[in-house]
Amino acid sequence: MTTVVDSAVGRFRGDRQRARFLAAYDAAFAALWPRPWTETDVDGEFGTTHVHRYGAATGVPIVLLHGASSNAVQWYPFLATLGAHHPIIALDTLGDPGRSVARRPIHDPADSAAWLDETLASLGVPQVHLIGHSYGGWLALNQARHAPDRLVSVAALDPGGLEKVGARFIWLMYLNGMAGLAPSPLRRRLATRLDNPILLVPELRRVLLTGARTFRTRRPAPTPLSDEDLRAIRTPTLVLVGQRSPLLHPARAQARVGLIPHGRADILPGVGHGPGFQHGDGDDDVNNRLLAFLDSVRDDLPAS
Repeated sequence: MTTVVDSAVGRFRGDRQRARFLAAYDAAFAALWPRPWTETDVDGEFGTTHVHRYGAATGVPIVLLHGASSNAVQWYPFLATLGAHHPIIALDTLGDPGRSVARRPIHDPADSAAWLDETLASLGVPQVHLIGHSYGGWLALNQARHAPDRLVSVAALDPGGLEKVGARFIWLMYLNGMAGLAPSPLRRRLATRLDNPILLVPELRRVLLTGARTFRTRRPAPTPLSDEDLRAIRTPTLVLVGQRSPLLHPARAQARVGLIPHGRADILPGVGHGPGFQHGDGDDDVNNRLLAFLDSVRDDLPAS
């Protein structure tokens, strides 16, 4: 039987390019993720989703959703702290350079929610906390709007979906890609100027640059949630917005999150597009904010 792959999904440019990427991908996980973790694949209507599990804690799992053109390796700064309190499930989103293989696009909001709900059902997790960054933040907010039954809470880190992606953000992402190719001394200066600590992590920089060279991304920018969408979300929601975010206008984003009945947005001073990825004082602050939020939601759950 021949597998039909939709031409609108992201894919590697060829087998050699995929092998080159996966060598960088595996090296990044080996260098950055704390041990032990396990990996598995989940087949579904939209493709095969690659899943990483970490942590021996019990209770409601945390599901991590990465940003566009990235993969689950990016979550390494969060794992030790969050994994001490909750089981961690980190997905490679369909349509991004990783070990997942898409057969159908998940660009449509309803399809995105159906893919994630199907994946969680296959993993046998009836309740989850969702944490997403950037495009993954849009996926998390979108899930709360369209398929919230499994969700205990949602946390979104400088997410898409609150306003239209502007030219400034696209231009800065291009500059960040060019900065990744710069010589080391210049790259260190650019990391500060661009609020991009990824430039200082060789394994992560390598896997993202290799992904950009070897993978054809077909995803359009996510459609912002409407005011009605936000008002319809009933899942407890925390949004962390960087004060220097190139994606969001912080005060405007905070006001929009206020439309969510159980929503709250905090603006983080001195932070750009990567709350929790800054590799400075902000890391512990973001992890502690997330844990405090999850604890507050747990305290509000009815006794089983």
